[in-house]
Amino acid sequence: MRLHKWIKPVSAAAAAFLLVLPMGWGPSPKAAAAAQQTPAPCGSGDHGLLQDLQLQDTGAGREPLRFTDIQFLSQSTGRAAGTGFIIGTSDAGCHWQEIYKGSWQFGQIDFTDNVHGWALAVLPAKQTPVLLASADGGAHWKGVYTGNLHFERIQLMGAKSGYGYTATGAYRTNDGGNSWAKVPTPANTRYAIFNDAKIGYALTVAPGGGYRVWQTRNGGHSWGEKLKVGASSTAGGQLYSRDNQVWAVLYGGSGMSQVSYALYGSTDQGAHWKRVIAQNTAGGGPAPGTGKAVVSSGPAQPGGHPGNMQLYGKETAILAGGSPAGGMVSVGVTYNGGKTWKNLKPSINGYDARISFANGKDGWLAVTSATKSSIYSTHDGGATWNRKFAFQEALQP
Repeated sequence: MRLHKWIKPVSAAAAAFLLVLPMGWGPSPKAAAAAQQTPAPCGSGDHGLLQDLQLQDTGAGREPLRFTDIQFLSQSTGRAAGTGFIIGTSDAGCHWQEIYKGSWQFGQIDFTDNVHGWALAVLPAKQTPVLLASADGGAHWKGVYTGNLHFERIQLMGAKSGYGYTATGAYRTNDGGNSWAKVPTPANTRYAIFNDAKIGYALTVAPGGGYRVWQTRNGGHSWGEKLKVGASSTAGGQLYSRDNQVWAVLYGGSGMSQVSYALYGSTDQGAHWKRVIAQNTAGGGPAPGTGKAVVSSGPAQPGGHPGNMQLYGKETAILAGGSPAGGMVSVGVTYNGGKTWKNLKPSINGYDARISFANGKDGWLAVTSATKSSIYSTHDGGATWNRKFAFQEALQP
């Protein structure tokens, strides 16, 4: 089954064209000189964008616009996606443009460059995620063939190659999604991630309880156990890997809007591990694993939920977090592979967040709150944040 002609996006193609405009193109020298003399000020509100969608989604029974994912390809160029829209910036969030407006409710975006990208999205009446592809920076999208597979995550490795992940398995394509090959993973796999075509990691639930982290060095043909963690509750987890770093977020229980979890980190491809976070909560019980952890709680309290992670260099790892109970979002960071960990405490309202960092210091945070959706930037690793975009709803007291 191919999913092409039934998609009908309504997009701001011109705005996306400006975002991907080559550096040599632009206004006339006279116009450029005038613009340099009177530059438009950086904004922090909605930049006059998505006015019709904001009005449409305001009022009783309506859900305000919210962000669901963010990705920066460099310190200046990035995109943020949400419920029926994508916006982009080419000057580090000083100014934004509409790229897409339409029916697609985006869950994840993944661009390999400023033109080619994939996305997982749903339609309002159909909540099964669909894999989409764009070849013009995100202005237009078309369906990618997945057969009977329903991917929960995607990972592009190049313009034509990448992985699609279901709840229990991994699949690879080398032809842009025209065909998919199942990648062998250990029994009871609950999460998988690959560095490249050969090196990857899988998280499994052990019979009788507990978690295991496995590594393959031959594209899934064989796997070796790298980490064994006991747990009374096995609700799943997440893996993040880049170069020699690999990190495992392992969930315990949840309750009273609180989550118990453990964060384990390795800087040598899983040969040695450190228990960095062990967050026990009254609602979720004990965190998985035993032994002393570096810290007893993660970012955003009380009972914060772990968000996504970003890894850079040999030892830098940054974790997002959100606390529905506290109505706050935050990040935690290590610059030495988990030997020390610091939970930063910015005063940012929300209940969940996604982060995208260009390096260990310059990053962006998209608050996914239903009423406080905003985008913030940091240039000091998350110690301080400045708001770069906010829907009108988020600006209300």
